[in-house]
This record gives sequence, structure tokens and C-alpha cells, in this order.
Amino acid sequence: MRPKKLSDIIGQEHLVGPDKILTNLIKNKHVFSMILYGTPGTGKTSLAEAITRELGKDKRLLNAVINNKADFDIVIEEAKMLGELIVVIDEIHRMNKDKQDILLPYIESGLIKIIGLTTANPYHAINPAIRSRCQIFKVEPLTNEEIKKGLKRAFKYLDKIKAPDKVLDAIVSAASGDLRVALNLLEMAYYSTSDGKVTIDVLKAINAKPVIYVDKNDSHYYDIISAFQKSIRGSDVNAALYYLGLLLEAEDLDIIFRRLTVIAYEDIGLANPGVGPKVHAAIKAVEMLGLPEGRIPLANIVIELALSPKSNSAICAIDSVLETIRSGNTGNVPEHIKTTSKDYLYPHSYKNYYVKQQYLPDKIKDKVFYNPKVNTYENNLNRINKEMRNEKWK
Repeated sequence: MRPKKLSDIIGQEHLVGPDKILTNLIKNKHVFSMILYGTPGTGKTSLAEAITRELGKDKRLLNAVINNKADFDIVIEEAKMLGELIVVIDEIHRMNKDKQDILLPYIESGLIKIIGLTTANPYHAINPAIRSRCQIFKVEPLTNEEIKKGLKRAFKYLDKIKAPDKVLDAIVSAASGDLRVALNLLEMAYYSTSDGKVTIDVLKAINAKPVIYVDKNDSHYYDIISAFQKSIRGSDVNAALYYLGLLLEAEDLDIIFRRLTVIAYEDIGLANPGVGPKVHAAIKAVEMLGLPEGRIPLANIVIELALSPKSNSAICAIDSVLETIRSGNTGNVPEHIKTTSKDYLYPHSYKNYYVKQQYLPDKIKDKVFYNPKVNTYENNLNRINKEMRNEKWK
């Protein structure tokens, strides 16, 4: 069923549509090194296969994990004999330095043209030396209609199959954007019947829950985590619960615990300082309960975090401090607060436990790192801070 030419590719109109870059590449019978990246089941391997078939050029297939350095050496020798060779490298983001080093000069010379396939974001996961020698193309997730189109195309390979639209829609839903998963599910359902009639009941019997792709080596995994935190930060309680649900389906409690803890101090911060201990208590409850019961305290805390007032003043303050320190323009500790100083003024000896004296180095003595946000708790902190700075309490 794998596409034999670009016109067989489902989706990816931005690459294979009329007058688009890969379409014109085939038309001009030219190929250059490239990296195709995107989530599983979007057609990266199919796209590579269609490109090499239509160009009619010699190609070899390698996997950065499975194939060793000797396999790469063999491919290089073949390229020297043939004069040019296309090498399709699956999971290219896992290619170690040894393999990269032996390929680089041949990619540079044009003897080898690589088509790298990866689920990871190449701008983060692939060595810059390789990346700079390749054009990078994102293979977009397929729409539900495109996946359904792929399923209907499969009918001609499954004799006497009968699957109404509502069944195909259920398969599409269960596949979570992965055409390969959808095709596998359709095939399994077909061979699970005696008459080729695929029904909802058949699907339920072989697929109890939706497929959620959260491979930790994949950029989609980090997209879900990012969306989880950003939904809470943006006070969208429904979206926050949805992304929590995705992570719960993957049973990835560790990342949920870490994100909730970060959110409590980064995004809620001083607007609701009591929420940090609440997050800790929720985590402890989940550790005691396990799943599925653990979903309940998690839902509680996510709702509270999403609807809590927000403040990033603390993270902004410490980042400003670190930026100042790293600039190197900070100066020395003032003499009167050094360990051996006899000129230090002890605040507890003064009214309201405050006495005005300089604590920052001279070079940055007027630097302000903490800028409070407007919320009930920080309004009070800001009042105290201003009163002390204006010496009203002295």
C-alpha cells in the first residue's frame, strides 16, 4: 500500500501539491539532502520512498539505531562505485558522532544525498553539522478526512471488506492522527471477522482505548507538555484538563508531577503562594492512591491552578538577577555588611525590625529586580516594600 509516486501521497499539499518544492524537484530530476520530520504515521517514509522511486536513482536504507558503523562504511563504498547514492536514514536524530563523521565529507561533496527521517524536532535534536547540509521539511499531521481517505484506499487490498462511515470515523478517532495506526486497526478488525464486516463492536473488542502517542523521544510529547502548562498559565481550565487527560492516558505521572510543581512557582507564584504546598499534597495523594483514583486529586489541583490568579514576578526577578551577575558588572559586597564589619546596623534593634542601609554593591545599588504584579497578596508585599524604601517605618 505504500505510495509509489508523489501523487499517491495523502496530505502534505505544502510539499507535493501543484508547483510545490518536492513536486518541482521530481519534475527537474534533481535531489538534495533533506530531513523530513513530523509525528508518527504522517507519511515520512512514504514520502522518501516516492521521491526515490520517481527519480529512479539508486538508494539504500539505513536506521541510525540498528545499523552500525560498518554498514555506513559499506554504503559509502557503494556510493563511490555508483557515482551518486541516495541514503534514506530512519531515526536520524539518534545517529551518533562516529556515523556522522564518516558521512559528512560525502554529503558535503554530493556523492551521498541523505533523506533523514525523524519524529524529533531537527533544530533541537540533530547535530548542526548534519543539519546545516540539509533542507528541512516538516511533514504535517494528517487531518481526519485525509486519514479516512487512506482507509478507503485500503479497501481494495482487503477482499469483501464492509466498513460503514461511522466505523471509519471511529477508527480515525482511535488513531489520534496516525495513519499507520488507523490502517493497522482496520486490518486487524477485518481479519477478526468471519465475513469481512467491520462493526463498532469489533473495534471495541480489539481496541479498548484510544491510541495516544507520547514517545518521550518525539517532539509531539513535548508539545503536549508545553500545551498543558500554557493552558494552565492561560487560565483555560478545559484545555488544561484535556492535556492532563492525555498525560494520564499515557500514565506519565512523573512529568505531570514536575510540571505541576513548576507551574505552582513559575506561573502562579506570589499571586497565590499557598498553592505550592497544595500541589505537593496532591502529588502525595496520587502516590498513595495510584491510578485510576489518582486522577481525582490531579483534576482538583489542575482546576485550581488554571483558575488561580497568576504572577511570574518571582521568576522574572531571579532571571534578572542572573542576567546581571553573568554580565560581570556587579561590584563588591559593601564594607558594612561584610563578615568582619563593625558598622553593620542590626535590623532587629530598630522599630519594625527595619533600618535603612545599603546591601547591594555600589555598581548596582539602585538596581530593581523584583517588580510585583497586581494581585491581592503582592499588593501587600508591594506596600511593605514601598514603605520601607520611603523610610516611613523608621
